[in-house]
Amino acid sequence: MPRWFNVAGPCNPDIHYMLSPLTRIPAVWPLIEQQGYFVIHAPRQTGKTTAMIALARALTAAGRFAAVLLSAEVGAAFNNDPGAAELAILNSWQRAAAFFLPAELRPPPWPSAEPGTRLAAALDAWAQASPRPLVIFIDEIDALQNEALVAVLRQLREGYFRRPEFFPWSLALIGLRDVRDYKVASGGSERLHTASPFNIKTRSLSLTDFTAKDVAALYQQHTDDTGQVFTPEATALAFELTQGQPWLVNALAKVTVEDLLPDPTMPITAEVMEQAKEILIERQDTHLDSLAERLREPRVRRIIEPMIAGLTLGDVPQDDRRFLLDLGLVRRDPNGGLTIANPIYREVIPRVLAQGTQDTLPRIVPTWLKPDGALDPDRLLDVFLAFWREHGQALLKSAPYHEVAPHLVLMAFLHRVVNGGGSLQREYAVGMGRLDILLRYGQVRLAIELKTWRDEEPDPLTKGLSQLDAYLAGLSLDTGWLVIFDQRANQPRIAERTTTTEAMTPAGRSVIVIRA
Repeated sequence: MPRWFNVAGPCNPDIHYMLSPLTRIPAVWPLIEQQGYFVIHAPRQTGKTTAMIALARALTAAGRFAAVLLSAEVGAAFNNDPGAAELAILNSWQRAAAFFLPAELRPPPWPSAEPGTRLAAALDAWAQASPRPLVIFIDEIDALQNEALVAVLRQLREGYFRRPEFFPWSLALIGLRDVRDYKVASGGSERLHTASPFNIKTRSLSLTDFTAKDVAALYQQHTDDTGQVFTPEATALAFELTQGQPWLVNALAKVTVEDLLPDPTMPITAEVMEQAKEILIERQDTHLDSLAERLREPRVRRIIEPMIAGLTLGDVPQDDRRFLLDLGLVRRDPNGGLTIANPIYREVIPRVLAQGTQDTLPRIVPTWLKPDGALDPDRLLDVFLAFWREHGQALLKSAPYHEVAPHLVLMAFLHRVVNGGGSLQREYAVGMGRLDILLRYGQVRLAIELKTWRDEEPDPLTKGLSQLDAYLAGLSLDTGWLVIFDQRANQPRIAERTTTTEAMTPAGRSVIVIRA
Protein backbone atom coordinates (compact mmCIF):
# COMPACT_ATOMS: atom_id res chain seq x y z
CA MET A 1 0.00 0.00 0.00
CA PRO A 2 1.46 3.43 -0.91
CA ARG A 3 2.19 5.91 1.86
CA TRP A 4 1.79 9.67 1.86
CA PHE A 5 2.87 12.74 3.75
CA ASN A 6 0.05 13.56 6.17
CA VAL A 7 -1.35 17.07 6.76
CA ALA A 8 -4.78 16.20 8.19
CA GLY A 9 -5.52 14.45 11.47
CA PRO A 10 -3.59 11.74 13.30
CA CYS A 11 -1.02 9.71 11.38
CA ASN A 12 -1.71 6.09 10.45
CA PRO A 13 1.50 4.08 9.95
CA ASP A 14 -0.17 2.00 7.23
CA ILE A 15 -0.72 4.96 4.91
CA HIS A 16 1.46 7.79 6.23
CA TYR A 17 5.15 8.48 6.52
CA MET A 18 5.78 9.07 10.21
CA LEU A 19 8.43 9.02 12.90
CA SER A 20 7.96 6.94 16.02
CA PRO A 21 5.64 9.06 18.16
CA LEU A 22 6.78 7.38 21.38
CA THR A 23 10.26 8.88 21.06
CA ARG A 24 8.75 12.38 21.28
CA ILE A 25 7.26 11.87 24.77
CA PRO A 26 9.79 9.83 26.81
CA ALA A 27 9.07 11.81 30.00
CA VAL A 28 5.51 10.45 30.10
CA TRP A 29 6.47 6.91 31.13
CA PRO A 30 7.71 7.67 34.67
CA LEU A 31 4.70 9.95 35.27
CA ILE A 32 2.37 7.05 34.52
CA GLU A 33 4.35 4.73 36.79
CA GLN A 34 3.93 7.29 39.59
CA GLN A 35 0.14 7.44 39.12
CA GLY A 36 0.60 10.98 37.89
CA TYR A 37 -2.01 13.37 36.58
CA PHE A 38 -0.33 15.67 34.07
CA VAL A 39 -0.74 18.00 31.11
CA ILE A 40 0.60 17.68 27.57
CA HIS A 41 0.35 20.83 25.49
CA ALA A 42 1.71 21.82 22.10
CA PRO A 43 0.61 23.90 19.10
CA ARG A 44 -1.96 22.51 16.72
CA GLN A 45 -0.92 19.80 14.30
CA THR A 46 2.32 18.92 15.98
CA GLY A 47 1.45 15.26 16.55
CA LYS A 48 -0.14 15.27 20.03
CA THR A 49 -3.06 13.01 19.11
CA THR A 50 -0.88 10.66 17.05
CA ALA A 51 1.58 10.33 19.95
CA MET A 52 -1.10 9.67 22.56
CA ILE A 53 -2.91 7.07 20.44
CA ALA A 54 0.40 5.26 20.01
CA LEU A 55 1.20 5.50 23.71
CA ALA A 56 -2.22 4.22 24.75
CA ARG A 57 -1.94 1.28 22.36
CA ALA A 58 1.55 0.44 23.62
CA LEU A 59 0.45 0.56 27.25
CA THR A 60 -2.58 -1.64 26.59
CA ALA A 61 -0.61 -4.12 24.46
CA ALA A 62 1.96 -4.53 27.23
CA GLY A 63 -0.81 -6.07 29.35
CA ARG A 64 -0.49 -4.03 32.52
CA PHE A 65 -2.85 -1.11 31.89
CA ALA A 66 -6.08 -0.35 30.09
CA ALA A 67 -5.09 2.86 28.32
CA VAL A 68 -7.16 4.87 25.87
CA LEU A 69 -7.33 8.28 24.22
CA LEU A 70 -10.68 10.01 24.72
CA SER A 71 -11.79 13.47 23.60
CA ALA A 72 -13.67 16.35 25.21
CA GLU A 73 -14.24 18.19 21.93
CA VAL A 74 -17.92 17.33 21.49
CA GLY A 75 -18.69 19.06 24.78
CA ALA A 76 -17.68 22.42 23.28
CA ALA A 77 -21.13 22.73 21.72
CA PHE A 78 -22.56 23.02 25.25
CA ASN A 79 -20.03 25.25 27.01
CA ASN A 80 -22.76 26.98 29.02
CA ASP A 81 -24.71 23.79 29.78
CA PRO A 82 -22.43 21.44 31.76
CA GLY A 83 -25.06 18.69 31.99
CA ALA A 84 -25.47 18.50 28.21
CA ALA A 85 -21.70 18.70 27.75
CA GLU A 86 -21.23 15.73 30.08
CA LEU A 87 -23.75 13.60 28.16
CA ALA A 88 -22.14 14.42 24.80
CA ILE A 89 -18.66 13.66 26.15
CA LEU A 90 -19.70 10.37 27.72
CA ASN A 91 -21.36 9.19 24.51
CA SER A 92 -18.14 10.02 22.67
CA TRP A 93 -16.10 8.12 25.25
CA GLN A 94 -18.19 4.98 24.84
CA ARG A 95 -17.59 5.00 21.09
CA ALA A 96 -13.85 5.65 21.49
CA ALA A 97 -13.47 2.83 24.03
CA ALA A 98 -15.31 0.44 21.71
CA PHE A 99 -12.93 1.36 18.89
CA PHE A 100 -9.63 1.30 20.77
CA LEU A 101 -10.08 -1.35 23.50
CA PRO A 102 -10.84 -5.08 23.55
CA ALA A 103 -14.26 -5.98 24.95
CA GLU A 104 -13.00 -6.97 28.40
CA LEU A 105 -11.41 -3.54 28.96
CA ARG A 106 -14.32 -1.41 27.80
CA PRO A 107 -16.35 0.55 30.36
CA PRO A 108 -19.65 -0.72 31.77
CA PRO A 109 -22.83 1.22 31.00
CA TRP A 110 -22.45 4.64 32.54
CA PRO A 111 -24.23 4.89 35.89
CA SER A 112 -27.05 7.35 36.44
CA ALA A 113 -25.79 10.52 38.10
CA GLU A 114 -26.72 14.14 38.66
CA PRO A 115 -25.48 16.85 36.24
CA GLY A 116 -22.08 18.07 37.34
CA THR A 117 -21.08 14.61 38.62
CA ARG A 118 -21.57 12.37 35.58
CA LEU A 119 -17.95 12.22 34.41
CA ALA A 120 -16.66 11.42 37.88
CA ALA A 121 -19.31 8.74 38.34
CA ALA A 122 -18.45 7.20 34.97
CA LEU A 123 -14.72 7.09 35.64
CA ASP A 124 -15.39 5.74 39.13
CA ALA A 125 -17.51 2.87 37.75
CA TRP A 126 -15.02 2.13 34.97
CA ALA A 127 -12.03 2.01 37.34
CA GLN A 128 -13.84 -0.44 39.63
CA ALA A 129 -14.97 -2.68 36.76
CA SER A 130 -11.69 -2.73 34.84
CA PRO A 131 -9.45 -5.77 35.32
CA ARG A 132 -6.45 -3.46 34.86
CA PRO A 133 -5.58 0.01 36.17
CA LEU A 134 -7.02 2.74 33.94
CA VAL A 135 -4.82 5.23 32.13
CA ILE A 136 -6.93 7.96 30.50
CA PHE A 137 -5.75 10.60 28.04
CA ILE A 138 -8.34 13.37 27.49
CA ASP A 139 -7.66 15.14 24.20
CA GLU A 140 -8.97 18.57 23.11
CA ILE A 141 -9.56 19.58 26.71
CA ASP A 142 -9.18 23.25 25.84
CA ALA A 143 -12.04 23.04 23.36
CA LEU A 144 -14.16 23.41 26.49
CA GLN A 145 -14.91 26.85 27.92
CA ASN A 146 -16.90 28.46 30.70
CA GLU A 147 -19.15 26.29 32.88
CA ALA A 148 -18.41 23.09 30.96
CA LEU A 149 -14.67 23.41 31.56
CA VAL A 150 -15.20 24.25 35.23
CA ALA A 151 -17.41 21.18 35.69
CA VAL A 152 -14.92 18.80 34.07
CA LEU A 153 -11.88 20.08 35.97
CA ARG A 154 -13.69 20.01 39.31
CA GLN A 155 -14.77 16.41 38.81
CA LEU A 156 -11.25 15.31 37.91
CA ARG A 157 -9.83 17.06 40.96
CA GLU A 158 -12.51 15.59 43.21
CA GLY A 159 -11.89 12.04 41.97
CA TYR A 160 -8.08 12.27 42.03
CA PHE A 161 -7.88 11.25 45.69
CA ARG A 162 -9.80 8.00 45.03
CA ARG A 163 -7.27 6.65 42.53
CA PRO A 164 -6.39 3.99 41.56
CA GLU A 165 -9.16 1.65 42.81
CA PHE A 166 -12.02 4.13 42.30
CA PHE A 167 -10.57 6.49 39.68
CA PRO A 168 -8.03 6.29 36.83
CA TRP A 169 -4.51 5.27 37.87
CA SER A 170 -3.07 8.05 35.69
CA LEU A 171 -4.68 10.79 33.60
CA ALA A 172 -3.45 13.42 31.16
CA LEU A 173 -5.12 16.51 29.78
CA ILE A 174 -4.00 17.19 26.21
CA GLY A 175 -4.49 20.44 24.35
CA LEU A 176 -3.11 23.55 22.79
CA ARG A 177 -2.51 25.45 26.02
CA ASP A 178 -0.80 24.75 29.29
CA VAL A 179 -3.01 24.42 32.34
CA ARG A 180 -2.26 27.99 33.45
CA ASP A 181 -4.54 29.24 30.66
CA TYR A 182 -7.48 27.06 31.70
CA LYS A 183 -8.50 29.55 34.36
CA VAL A 184 -8.74 32.20 31.64
CA ALA A 185 -11.01 29.96 29.57
CA SER A 186 -13.15 29.23 32.59
CA GLY A 187 -13.58 32.85 33.55
CA GLY A 188 -10.63 33.34 35.89
CA SER A 189 -9.57 31.99 39.25
CA GLU A 190 -12.62 33.38 41.01
CA ARG A 191 -14.77 30.90 39.06
CA LEU A 192 -12.70 27.97 40.31
CA HIS A 193 -11.93 29.36 43.78
CA THR A 194 -8.26 28.48 43.29
CA ALA A 195 -5.23 30.06 41.68
CA SER A 196 -4.72 26.88 39.66
CA PRO A 197 -7.58 25.09 37.90
CA PHE A 198 -5.76 21.72 37.89
CA ASN A 199 -3.46 21.82 40.89
CA ILE A 200 -3.27 18.02 41.07
CA LYS A 201 -0.99 17.93 38.03
CA THR A 202 2.48 16.51 38.45
CA ARG A 203 4.01 18.19 35.40
CA SER A 204 3.25 20.04 32.19
CA LEU A 205 4.95 18.56 29.14
CA SER A 206 5.22 19.79 25.58
CA LEU A 207 6.05 17.95 22.35
CA THR A 208 9.21 19.17 20.70
CA ASP A 209 9.44 19.99 17.01
CA PHE A 210 11.41 17.75 14.65
CA THR A 211 15.18 18.03 14.58
CA ALA A 212 17.11 18.30 11.32
CA LYS A 213 17.84 14.56 11.63
CA ASP A 214 14.13 13.86 12.13
CA VAL A 215 13.28 15.73 8.91
CA ALA A 216 15.91 13.78 6.99
CA ALA A 217 14.64 10.49 8.44
CA LEU A 218 11.03 11.29 7.52
CA TYR A 219 11.92 12.22 3.96
CA GLN A 220 14.12 9.14 3.65
CA GLN A 221 11.01 6.98 4.15
CA HIS A 222 9.60 8.42 0.93
CA THR A 223 12.89 7.72 -0.83
CA ASP A 224 12.91 4.14 0.46
CA ASP A 225 9.33 3.57 -0.74
CA THR A 226 9.49 5.29 -4.13
CA GLY A 227 13.14 5.87 -5.02
CA GLN A 228 12.58 9.63 -5.24
CA VAL A 229 15.49 11.42 -3.61
CA PHE A 230 15.46 14.56 -1.50
CA THR A 231 18.85 16.16 -1.97
CA PRO A 232 20.70 17.11 1.23
CA GLU A 233 20.27 20.76 0.26
CA ALA A 234 16.50 20.32 -0.08
CA THR A 235 16.22 18.59 3.30
CA ALA A 236 18.35 21.25 4.96
CA LEU A 237 16.21 24.00 3.43
CA ALA A 238 13.02 22.28 4.61
CA PHE A 239 14.32 22.33 8.17
CA GLU A 240 15.45 25.94 7.86
CA LEU A 241 12.05 27.07 6.54
CA THR A 242 10.02 25.14 9.12
CA GLN A 243 12.35 24.89 12.12
CA GLY A 244 10.97 21.37 12.40
CA GLN A 245 7.28 22.29 12.83
CA PRO A 246 5.75 18.87 11.99
CA TRP A 247 2.79 20.03 9.89
CA LEU A 248 4.98 22.35 7.82
CA VAL A 249 7.61 19.63 7.32
CA ASN A 250 4.96 17.28 5.95
CA ALA A 251 3.15 19.97 3.96
CA LEU A 252 6.31 21.08 2.14
CA ALA A 253 7.14 17.50 1.19
CA LYS A 254 3.55 16.81 0.11
CA VAL A 255 3.60 19.77 -2.28
CA THR A 256 6.95 18.75 -3.74
CA VAL A 257 6.16 15.09 -4.41
CA GLU A 258 2.47 15.38 -5.33
CA ASP A 259 2.12 18.77 -7.03
CA LEU A 260 5.54 19.80 -8.34
CA LEU A 261 7.39 16.55 -9.10
CA PRO A 262 5.04 13.55 -9.05
CA ASP A 263 7.55 11.66 -11.24
CA PRO A 264 9.60 9.66 -8.67
CA THR A 265 12.61 9.59 -11.01
CA MET A 266 13.02 13.35 -10.53
CA PRO A 267 14.99 14.43 -7.44
CA ILE A 268 13.63 17.02 -5.03
CA THR A 269 16.12 19.89 -5.00
CA ALA A 270 16.40 23.04 -2.92
CA GLU A 271 14.89 25.01 -5.82
CA VAL A 272 11.84 22.75 -5.81
CA MET A 273 11.54 23.11 -2.03
CA GLU A 274 11.61 26.90 -2.44
CA GLN A 275 8.76 26.66 -4.96
CA ALA A 276 6.81 24.49 -2.52
CA LYS A 277 7.23 27.13 0.17
CA GLU A 278 5.74 29.82 -2.07
CA ILE A 279 2.81 27.57 -3.01
CA LEU A 280 2.16 26.72 0.63
CA ILE A 281 2.21 30.36 1.70
CA GLU A 282 -0.01 31.41 -1.19
CA ARG A 283 -2.57 28.67 -0.55
CA GLN A 284 -2.75 29.29 3.19
CA ASP A 285 -4.04 25.82 3.99
CA THR A 286 -6.01 25.11 7.14
CA HIS A 287 -3.05 25.14 9.51
CA LEU A 288 -1.74 28.48 8.28
CA ASP A 289 -5.23 29.93 8.04
CA SER A 290 -6.00 29.04 11.67
CA LEU A 291 -2.83 30.79 12.80
CA ALA A 292 -3.71 33.81 10.70
CA GLU A 293 -7.09 34.09 12.43
CA ARG A 294 -5.30 34.57 15.74
CA LEU A 295 -3.60 37.76 14.54
CA ARG A 296 -6.74 39.80 15.28
CA GLU A 297 -6.77 38.82 18.95
CA PRO A 298 -5.64 41.70 21.22
CA ARG A 299 -3.05 39.67 23.14
CA VAL A 300 -1.57 38.35 19.91
CA ARG A 301 -1.48 41.83 18.42
CA ARG A 302 0.29 43.22 21.52
CA ILE A 303 3.29 41.07 20.65
CA ILE A 304 3.23 40.67 16.86
CA GLU A 305 2.75 44.37 16.07
CA PRO A 306 5.93 45.59 17.83
CA MET A 307 7.86 42.62 16.44
CA ILE A 308 7.01 43.67 12.88
CA ALA A 309 7.92 47.27 13.68
CA GLY A 310 11.23 46.21 15.21
CA LEU A 311 10.25 47.67 18.57
CA THR A 312 10.78 46.25 22.04
CA LEU A 313 7.76 44.41 23.43
CA GLY A 314 7.43 46.68 26.44
CA ASP A 315 5.25 45.73 29.38
CA VAL A 316 3.49 42.76 27.79
CA PRO A 317 1.88 40.42 30.36
CA GLN A 318 3.73 37.15 30.85
CA ASP A 319 0.54 35.20 30.12
CA ASP A 320 0.36 36.85 26.67
CA ARG A 321 3.93 35.81 25.88
CA ARG A 322 3.26 32.28 27.07
CA PHE A 323 0.06 32.14 25.04
CA LEU A 324 1.92 32.91 21.81
CA LEU A 325 4.58 30.36 22.69
CA ASP A 326 1.85 27.78 23.28
CA LEU A 327 0.24 28.69 19.96
CA GLY A 328 3.59 28.11 18.27
CA LEU A 329 3.53 31.55 16.64
CA VAL A 330 6.76 32.58 18.36
CA ARG A 331 9.70 30.83 19.97
CA ARG A 332 12.49 31.82 22.30
CA ASP A 333 15.63 32.61 20.36
CA PRO A 334 18.72 30.80 21.71
CA ASN A 335 20.41 34.20 21.89
CA GLY A 336 17.57 35.64 23.94
CA GLY A 337 14.20 37.24 23.28
CA LEU A 338 11.16 36.15 21.28
CA THR A 339 11.20 35.64 17.54
CA ILE A 340 8.66 34.43 14.97
CA ALA A 341 8.67 30.64 15.13
CA ASN A 342 9.97 29.96 11.61
CA PRO A 343 10.56 31.67 8.25
CA ILE A 344 7.27 30.42 6.79
CA TYR A 345 5.24 32.01 9.60
CA ARG A 346 7.42 35.10 9.16
CA GLU A 347 6.13 35.32 5.58
CA VAL A 348 2.52 34.40 6.32
CA ILE A 349 1.96 36.97 9.09
CA PRO A 350 2.60 40.17 7.10
CA ARG A 351 0.89 38.73 4.02
CA VAL A 352 -2.25 38.12 6.03
CA LEU A 353 -2.10 41.53 7.66
CA ALA A 354 -1.54 43.25 4.32
CA GLN A 355 -4.27 41.27 2.54
CA GLY A 356 -7.06 43.75 3.18
CA THR A 357 -4.88 46.60 1.98
CA GLN A 358 -3.78 44.59 -1.05
CA ASP A 359 -7.39 43.91 -1.98
CA THR A 360 -8.14 47.64 -1.93
CA LEU A 361 -5.14 48.67 -4.01
CA PRO A 362 -5.94 50.42 -7.27
CA ARG A 363 -4.90 48.82 -10.53
CA ILE A 364 -1.15 49.24 -10.99
CA VAL A 365 0.32 48.79 -14.45
CA PRO A 366 3.61 46.80 -14.13
CA THR A 367 5.78 49.34 -15.93
CA TRP A 368 8.72 48.35 -13.70
CA LEU A 369 9.66 45.55 -16.10
CA LYS A 370 12.16 45.88 -18.92
CA PRO A 371 11.32 44.57 -22.41
CA ASP A 372 13.11 41.30 -21.59
CA GLY A 373 10.97 40.84 -18.44
CA ALA A 374 13.69 41.78 -15.96
CA LEU A 375 12.95 44.07 -13.02
CA ASP A 376 14.05 47.70 -13.35
CA PRO A 377 14.61 49.01 -9.78
CA ASP A 378 14.77 52.65 -10.92
CA ARG A 379 11.43 52.41 -12.67
CA LEU A 380 9.99 50.52 -9.70
CA LEU A 381 10.99 53.42 -7.46
CA ASP A 382 9.20 55.91 -9.72
CA VAL A 383 6.03 53.79 -9.74
CA PHE A 384 6.08 53.35 -5.97
CA LEU A 385 6.55 57.07 -5.31
CA ALA A 386 3.66 57.94 -7.60
CA PHE A 387 1.49 55.27 -5.98
CA TRP A 388 2.40 56.36 -2.44
CA ARG A 389 1.78 60.04 -3.05
CA GLU A 390 -1.61 59.38 -4.61
CA HIS A 391 -2.96 56.53 -2.49
CA GLY A 392 -0.84 56.21 0.68
CA GLN A 393 -2.93 58.49 2.87
CA ALA A 394 -6.17 56.61 2.20
CA LEU A 395 -4.64 53.12 2.29
CA LEU A 396 -3.13 53.60 5.74
CA LYS A 397 -6.66 53.41 7.14
CA SER A 398 -7.15 49.91 5.69
CA ALA A 399 -4.20 48.37 7.58
CA PRO A 400 -5.22 46.44 10.74
CA TYR A 401 -2.14 47.24 12.86
CA HIS A 402 -1.82 51.01 13.30
CA GLU A 403 1.84 51.02 14.39
CA VAL A 404 2.96 49.24 11.22
CA ALA A 405 0.31 50.52 8.79
CA PRO A 406 2.91 52.09 6.43
CA HIS A 407 4.91 48.86 6.43
CA LEU A 408 1.81 46.87 5.48
CA VAL A 409 0.86 49.24 2.67
CA LEU A 410 4.37 49.02 1.22
CA MET A 411 4.31 45.23 1.48
CA ALA A 412 0.91 45.10 -0.19
CA PHE A 413 2.37 47.12 -3.06
CA LEU A 414 5.43 44.85 -3.27
CA HIS A 415 3.22 41.77 -3.37
CA ARG A 416 1.66 43.16 -6.55
CA VAL A 417 5.19 43.40 -7.93
CA VAL A 418 6.31 39.87 -7.06
CA ASN A 419 3.05 38.25 -8.16
CA GLY A 420 4.51 38.33 -11.63
CA GLY A 421 7.26 35.90 -10.68
CA GLY A 422 9.25 37.08 -7.67
CA SER A 423 9.33 36.66 -3.91
CA LEU A 424 9.65 38.68 -0.72
CA GLN A 425 11.77 37.71 2.27
CA ARG A 426 11.43 39.54 5.58
CA GLU A 427 13.70 39.80 8.59
CA TYR A 428 12.26 41.09 11.86
CA ALA A 429 14.79 42.83 14.11
CA VAL A 430 13.04 43.07 17.48
CA GLY A 431 14.30 46.00 19.52
CA MET A 432 16.21 47.49 16.57
CA GLY A 433 13.38 49.64 15.19
CA ARG A 434 13.64 48.17 11.71
CA LEU A 435 12.14 45.69 9.27
CA ASP A 436 14.30 44.35 6.45
CA ILE A 437 12.85 43.16 3.16
CA LEU A 438 14.57 41.39 0.29
CA LEU A 439 12.72 41.49 -3.03
CA ARG A 440 13.80 38.83 -5.53
CA TYR A 441 12.70 38.99 -9.15
CA GLY A 442 14.64 36.86 -11.58
CA GLN A 443 18.29 37.74 -11.19
CA VAL A 444 17.54 41.07 -9.47
CA ARG A 445 17.72 41.42 -5.69
CA LEU A 446 16.56 44.61 -4.02
CA ALA A 447 17.22 45.13 -0.30
CA ILE A 448 14.86 47.50 1.49
CA GLU A 449 15.08 48.63 5.10
CA LEU A 450 12.06 50.21 6.78
CA LYS A 451 12.38 52.68 9.66
CA THR A 452 9.75 54.77 11.44
CA TRP A 453 10.25 58.30 12.78
CA ARG A 454 8.05 58.86 15.82
CA ASP A 455 7.48 61.81 18.13
CA GLU A 456 10.28 62.62 20.57
CA GLU A 457 12.76 60.51 18.61
CA PRO A 458 15.79 61.70 16.58
CA ASP A 459 15.87 61.44 12.81
CA PRO A 460 16.56 57.72 12.13
CA LEU A 461 18.62 58.45 9.00
CA THR A 462 22.08 57.91 10.50
CA LYS A 463 21.12 54.74 12.34
CA GLY A 464 19.21 53.48 9.32
CA LEU A 465 22.18 53.94 6.99
CA SER A 466 24.40 51.98 9.34
CA GLN A 467 21.85 49.18 9.71
CA LEU A 468 21.20 49.03 5.96
CA ASP A 469 24.96 48.85 5.45
CA ALA A 470 25.13 45.70 7.55
CA TYR A 471 22.11 44.20 5.77
CA LEU A 472 23.61 44.86 2.34
CA ALA A 473 26.96 43.43 3.41
CA GLY A 474 25.26 40.22 4.51
CA LEU A 475 23.57 39.95 1.11
CA SER A 476 26.72 40.94 -0.85
CA LEU A 477 24.82 43.87 -2.40
CA ASP A 478 26.13 47.35 -3.16
CA THR A 479 22.92 49.36 -3.06
CA GLY A 480 19.38 49.35 -1.66
CA TRP A 481 16.53 51.46 -0.33
CA LEU A 482 16.15 53.03 3.10
CA VAL A 483 12.49 53.91 3.62
CA ILE A 484 11.72 56.25 6.54
CA PHE A 485 8.05 56.54 7.44
CA ASP A 486 7.43 59.82 9.23
CA GLN A 487 4.68 59.19 11.76
CA ARG A 488 5.24 62.28 13.89
CA ALA A 489 2.18 64.35 14.68
CA ASN A 490 1.18 67.40 12.61
CA GLN A 491 3.17 66.44 9.51
CA PRO A 492 2.15 67.54 6.00
CA ARG A 493 0.10 65.11 3.96
CA ILE A 494 1.93 62.15 2.45
CA ALA A 495 1.80 63.62 -1.06
CA GLU A 496 3.67 66.70 0.18
CA ARG A 497 6.28 65.11 2.44
CA THR A 498 7.36 62.15 0.25
CA THR A 499 10.86 62.75 -1.12
CA THR A 500 13.90 60.82 -2.28
CA THR A 501 17.62 61.50 -2.00
CA GLU A 502 20.81 59.59 -2.52
CA ALA A 503 23.04 58.91 0.49
CA MET A 504 26.21 57.01 1.32
CA THR A 505 26.40 54.35 3.98
CA PRO A 506 29.37 54.25 6.38
CA ALA A 507 31.02 51.64 4.13
CA GLY A 508 30.57 53.77 1.03
CA ARG A 509 27.51 52.11 -0.51
CA SER A 510 25.23 54.41 -2.48
CA VAL A 511 21.59 53.98 -1.45
CA ILE A 512 18.24 55.64 -2.07
CA VAL A 513 16.62 57.25 0.96
CA ILE A 514 12.84 57.52 0.68
CA ARG A 515 11.13 59.75 3.21
CA ALA A 516 7.45 58.89 3.18
